[in-house]
Amino acid sequence: MVAGHEPQRSDEPYEHRFPDNTRTTRSHAGESIEDARNWPGIILTALGIVLVALTLTAAGYGFEGWAIVAGICGGVCLVAGVGLVVLEHRRVKTGEGASLREPRGH
Repeated sequence: MVAGHEPQRSDEPYEHRFPDNTRTTRSHAGESIEDARNWPGIILTALGIVLVALTLTAAGYGFEGWAIVAGICGGVCLVAGVGLVVLEHRRVKTGEGASLREPRGH
């Protein structure tokens, strides 16, 4: 158990809290998967990687128009996805009173 956190009594209804301090000793174990607010950023980042692969494929086969479209969409998805993940990580850290670059946790 983490200092400063009391175990939940059995007569209280279950309320999910992030991070789950009752089952882990690390402050951010599984943060990206556990916190559902990260999912849009993770999905956009994965989509951006796929679009970059499609850009390279289209450029390799000589489809300049499709390569430009996929490249622009891939870049936008990558920037937006990484931005969303960083913003959510900053929100969680700010709620704990820590800065984004503080080394505790990971």
